Amino acid sequence: MTSQTPQEPRERAAQERADTARRTDEAILGGPRIYTFADLVEGTGLSPEFVENYWRWLGLPVTHPAEARFTAADLESLREIGELIAAGELDQQAQMTLVRSLGHTSDRLALWQVEAFVEHLGRRFDLDDVSARLAALDRIPGFADVLARQLEHAWRRQLAALMGRFATEFGGSHGTELPGDQLPLRRAIGFADIVSFTKRTAGLGSQELSEYVQLFESRARDVITEAGGRVVKTIGDAVLFVADDVATGAECALGLAAPHSSEEEIPVRVGFVWGRVLSRFGDVFGPDVNLASRISELAEPASVLVDPPTAALLSSSAKYALTAQPPQDVQGLGEITPVRLQRAYTG
Repeated sequence: MTSQTPQEPRERAAQERADTARRTDEAILGGPRIYTFADLVEGTGLSPEFVENYWRWLGLPVTHPAEARFTAADLESLREIGELIAAGELDQQAQMTLVRSLGHTSDRLALWQVEAFVEHLGRRFDLDDVSARLAALDRIPGFADVLARQLEHAWRRQLAALMGRFATEFGGSHGTELPGDQLPLRRAIGFADIVSFTKRTAGLGSQELSEYVQLFESRARDVITEAGGRVVKTIGDAVLFVADDVATGAECALGLAAPHSSEEEIPVRVGFVWGRVLSRFGDVFGPDVNLASRISELAEPASVLVDPPTAALLSSSAKYALTAQPPQDVQGLGEITPVRLQRAYTG
């Protein structure tokens, strides 16, 4: 009888893990890794600098240039992005922004989707976190093609919606230079955050905390979308939204602050202003974004505050009631006189 050394079971286990990782990798990437960095440069005709930048901008830097780390799909993707850049005559800043947008968004999307599968498998089969992740490892490669097609479909719909807004907002203009350093886009900008988030979630486990945050985010997205606004980003216990007109901004804000008696109550306070923003990197920037954030911090639970100029714009509508609040000093912004926004009583 042949005896086994203590290393042999460990070696077999390590080989099995390596084989599993390779099969998973090939199933997701659509084929084996057969090309080196030099092969990519030769096969695309692109400069080594651009190829290296491309992977770094994606968030996947080239760390082993002499090893076969790239697939046929990698080669084709580089060819296509090179042709797009050449046709558009894009400078390096535009190239970097374009590719980094893909890397940043897809990284977050992949993590979000994988964690959703892990949570689902844990609930369905009553698995601990590690077991749920092992189960996800077996199942997710089979969904990769479907998820990829869904991503392209969703992206095309979002791009079409964005171009439609461009056509509506700018289609009749012939270009006008803004005075001084005025930011280009007029928008309603709003912040909504959970009141006393740290205190309310202090005793929650990972599953309960995940469900609590997910409920807030999904509810906020539904309210904002149905009112005609758009979610810019979520920041833990807060959401930043924009709308193309002040009335839509008001509807988003009031909807977010309204109690949801049929579900678990999550008290929310909201601040929003009508102002100007710079839109870059999938985000919005400018003093009015900061103003909206600071105003939200002054609001009571389940209430909406606006600044006086925004209140003046809404005052012509019989739908809204506006109540001036006591002036408050806000660090960095000076004295602010917030105005409470409510729906007008029509009974």
